Amino acid sequence: MNFKRNIIVTGGAGFIGSHVVRLFVNKYPEYRIINVDKLTYAGNLANLKDIEDKPNYVFVKADICDFDAMYELMQKYAVDGIIHLAAESHVDRSIKDPFTFARTNVMGTLSLLQAAKLMWEAQPEKYEGKRFYHISTDEVYGALQMNRPEGIEPPFKTVASSEGHKAYGDDFFYETTKYNPHSPYSASKASSDHFVRAFHDTYGMPTIVTNCSNNYGPYQFPEKLIPLFINNIRNRKPLPVYGKGENVRDWLFVEDHARAIDVIFHEGKIAETYNIGGFNEWKNIDLIKVMIKTVDKILGNPEGHSLELITYVTDRLGHDARYAIDSTKLQKELGWEPSLQFEEGIEKTVRWYLDNQEWMDNITSGEYEKYYQDMYKGR
Repeated sequence: MNFKRNIIVTGGAGFIGSHVVRLFVNKYPEYRIINVDKLTYAGNLANLKDIEDKPNYVFVKADICDFDAMYELMQKYAVDGIIHLAAESHVDRSIKDPFTFARTNVMGTLSLLQAAKLMWEAQPEKYEGKRFYHISTDEVYGALQMNRPEGIEPPFKTVASSEGHKAYGDDFFYETTKYNPHSPYSASKASSDHFVRAFHDTYGMPTIVTNCSNNYGPYQFPEKLIPLFINNIRNRKPLPVYGKGENVRDWLFVEDHARAIDVIFHEGKIAETYNIGGFNEWKNIDLIKVMIKTVDKILGNPEGHSLELITYVTDRLGHDARYAIDSTKLQKELGWEPSLQFEEGIEKTVRWYLDNQEWMDNITSGEYEKYYQDMYKGR
């Protein structure tokens, strides 16, 4: 079968990647989508069971740091587009093991860039019709202050929350904000961003970079705050809160992020950067209380039943006070905006995890890893 496009999605068995793969496979049957994933602890092919038999879907178990494998793969499928999501992404893990983050996030990105460069430059049309799209994080920008005066609205359109949480400061991350990473994770992502832009500036490679805020939604590995706390509330386990829970993050529903990636891949301008945010800032402690309220309601518990599970712990090293993204550029130039208010997204997310307890239990027990690692061993 001849396909209109052949697109690699790296990290496609992960949280954000699986949503992007599913969207592209279902929306573009004329595209062949090649999911490249090493299947580390956070990669789970159960995330994609609903599309694994689609004729335009291919899974390849491979390490993006393996340059020869990436070059061979790109040639085999005549790849003309790369959506690069594969990354080590958990800040706590980066503090304990920065070498792994440097290897995957920096050298893995460089491996992909060089393989694509050599392949595309050897073709008669070279970079025409090609695209290397690199997904990054708002954490590369550093931290913002919490200093918004009462009653002053931010300079972009907000998605109002029923709780009134909007903006906690009068400054935001823009595409022009200087990089100032504070953790090994954000430092590794900042380095990879610079390599992507350098390949455009040096070789003319058609690249795009996006920086997104915290994602949440179905299929997120339960080391991250929202699925971890949903599972802990369900099982009556402690809810560990760093410091006083005053740190602020902007939250983006993962399906909205996948829609943004779709729009930017097809319509974004080469060599541009786009920020993708949810227009919704929450203090960690307020977010946790919303989750408790939502989970208790769905489980039929009395209101406030699980508040006693909150346990304050020593703050994380280098814990940034506030992240807040201004997505005005993306909104104005490409017409994207988030579709859900935060409470809507949280309720949808909580219901998914509670309705898919087998998925969660397989993750926490490790069964998912045994099954799929055995299935693809040696391929």
